[in-house]
Amino acid sequence: MSLFRDLRVAFYSLQRTKGLALTVILTLALGIGANAAIFTLVRGVLLKPLVNRDEDRLIYIRQSAPGIGDDNEAFSVPEIQDLRASVKTLSEFGDFSAFGFTMIGLGEPREVQGGVVGGNYFDVMGLHPVLGRLIGPQDDGPKAAGVVVLTYRFWTTTLRKDPAVIGKTVLLGSGPMGSRSATIIGVLEPSVPYPQETEIMANIVTSPHHLSATMVTGRVHRMTELFARLAPGVTLDQARAELRSVYGAMTKAHPEAYSAKGGFQISAKQLRDELTSGARTVLLVLLAASGLVFIIACSNVANLILTRTVRREGELAIRAALGASKGALRRMLLAESLLLCGAGAALGVMSAQPMVAILARYASRFSVRALDLTVDNSLLWVGAALAVVAAVILAFVPRLPSADTSNGLSLSSGSARITGSTNRSQRIFAVTQIAASFVLLAGACMAITTLIALQTAHRGFDTRQVLVVNVPAMSYGKSPQQVVDFYKESIRRVDGLPGVNTTSFGMVAPWRDGGFGFGMQFSADGHAHVPNEDPRAHMRVVSPGFFASLGVPIIAGRDFNDSDGQKNDPVVIVSETLAQRMFPNQDAINRHVYWTDPVLQFAPGINAAPHRIIGVTADIDDLHVIPESMVTVYTPFQEGPIFGGRLFIHTDANPYSLVAPVTRIIRDLSADQPIEHAATLEDVRAEVLTPDRLNSLVFGVFAAVALAIALVGVAGVLAFSVSARTREFGIRLALGSQPRNLLKGVIAEGAVMAAAGVLAGAALGFVAARLAGSYFLDVKMPGALPVVLSAFVLLTAAVVASALPAARAARIDVIQALRSE
Repeated sequence: MSLFRDLRVAFYSLQRTKGLALTVILTLALGIGANAAIFTLVRGVLLKPLVNRDEDRLIYIRQSAPGIGDDNEAFSVPEIQDLRASVKTLSEFGDFSAFGFTMIGLGEPREVQGGVVGGNYFDVMGLHPVLGRLIGPQDDGPKAAGVVVLTYRFWTTTLRKDPAVIGKTVLLGSGPMGSRSATIIGVLEPSVPYPQETEIMANIVTSPHHLSATMVTGRVHRMTELFARLAPGVTLDQARAELRSVYGAMTKAHPEAYSAKGGFQISAKQLRDELTSGARTVLLVLLAASGLVFIIACSNVANLILTRTVRREGELAIRAALGASKGALRRMLLAESLLLCGAGAALGVMSAQPMVAILARYASRFSVRALDLTVDNSLLWVGAALAVVAAVILAFVPRLPSADTSNGLSLSSGSARITGSTNRSQRIFAVTQIAASFVLLAGACMAITTLIALQTAHRGFDTRQVLVVNVPAMSYGKSPQQVVDFYKESIRRVDGLPGVNTTSFGMVAPWRDGGFGFGMQFSADGHAHVPNEDPRAHMRVVSPGFFASLGVPIIAGRDFNDSDGQKNDPVVIVSETLAQRMFPNQDAINRHVYWTDPVLQFAPGINAAPHRIIGVTADIDDLHVIPESMVTVYTPFQEGPIFGGRLFIHTDANPYSLVAPVTRIIRDLSADQPIEHAATLEDVRAEVLTPDRLNSLVFGVFAAVALAIALVGVAGVLAFSVSARTREFGIRLALGSQPRNLLKGVIAEGAVMAAAGVLAGAALGFVAARLAGSYFLDVKMPGALPVVLSAFVLLTAAVVASALPAARAARIDVIQALRSE
């Protein structure tokens, strides 16, 4: 009952200071709401269990070759067979080959991100259908019928949950590797696929390439992801140890497949950790940022409570003199804090729900799990826990009087006087706010400067006036020459549209099609071929006019023409970096390059014969937003093979005005041809930069809120200090001190607090960054520019915030000040 009585008394007490109570509630609502929303996001993306059966036993196995820059190498069929035969700590293995298909027969022709899986894949993954059935062992083998399973997200977003899709037949094309028909047999339950953009999964027979002898026997033909389940009673560390042992024996038995330069190694982790790896760092940093906002909010509110306590010193002293114990006074303050923090938490939880929806859209750029995020009771529990923490902190901040001594607290009704300990506490809280704000501001500045660097980086080619359209190669019922003729006719007709300068064919859309980032080993005239040690280059198949479409100069030699691509004189164009590295201080024209990579035996249509260099072009980095040196070999599309399929249209008109006429031209030539993702290269680049832009926005908002609260705190401390020192300032003015000296003194106090906060924040940020860097490799120290800029902004803002109380001190009336006591 005493608690309810204390709460009732606290309620009536707070009604006398409605302005302070409202400020405290709003400040706490901001800190608690942000933390509750971020925790809900972290819990839903990182902590919530997967729907997979016994997901803690499900692991992802990866091999890598860091020596050649390959951090995530897939497995070949022989490698998987060796692991299955030798590893006993894993009970089941499931394989998945990421594959891009063209799909006809299900609405508009389209490209889909797919996967080719074995018959036990879904059993290993522990997943179930929501409609129809999944691929099973009966669907394995070359004589099985082609079958397809749709992911739940593809079924709901693209097909609007149409149950009639079960039993429909579709045609799946895989470019020059062939096409097969397949029947849709099921829809997968809501789950997170790997890779996350996967839309469909088909059995092996739907990919002619997977049935080829080279796929089955080629140890270096690596294109399959590997999953497994831990055997009963086996730990992940035990499985890792056995995998490393078996893998070491494999590399020794087949040295030709594992170059010493590559440094091949194998690793394993829980599937959940792999699925959330892209979002883990950014979400934990976001959680830390929200924690700093909570610290700033509590520090600000603590200063307000201290100010109120000093102004109530007479009341508290009287209560103590009348026999109130320190415990009773502390309970009274705790009751007030519980009311304030409870109201702040309630408001924060209400504001957290829309914040969760906004942050989920942000986090979906890093993990599709965020798209399925739901708000549950955990939000309430987090809000309540933070409210209790804040209430306890606020209740024990003020110093209490005792019954036998005033200890600096006066029973008089004169003006409030600030004691040394109170003054010290207020300044410590103000410095804490500045320190936390500095860490947030430095992080936001780093994100913003990174974004600016990405946006202003020199592209190396025209991006504003070039429209890129996905027109993937369709080989069904066509010979390779007919595929080339289709693109030639498409280019001829699009070139005839008003405003079009040049149209050309390329394999990939820069930055968007990152899947073609692999390089192949090659050699050149004057260089000895060393198996598995040759340099690597990217291969691109392009049409004549490709470089003109992008506005890229040909530095030496000439462009391709329609007669290039003949078998008796194969030709290529190379990048400037390749020419300089392979032929330093020499003319690369009419020299030869040739592919030496052992993977060529599995890639249909790639000619390994020496190719004569007819041109050298400036580097085109279609992989990195900030261009790097690129070693690239360009082959005429007359020679092929035709992978991918993108049309590049350079125009002086509005590029998007060409989308409709280009679509009509393509559909007139082939009604079943997919035509998708038309965008200018500038917009493609902007889309790729969206995660960086969102990072800057989110952390910028956090930093701005933190800065605003911290500056209000500094101004509040100084304003209260000026109020409590009114008599002192009056005496100083009466003794001849100039008002400008008082102005400078108060501003200097604010600057000193800000400087102390910046130093403390720099130390805190350095320690936090080093600690985080030991766990997360992609956490980096901010550069000098973000740190200096953040310090300048904080110091300047603190001086400005100090100006108002400083001006008040300079305008004190001497007579009124001396009468204040």
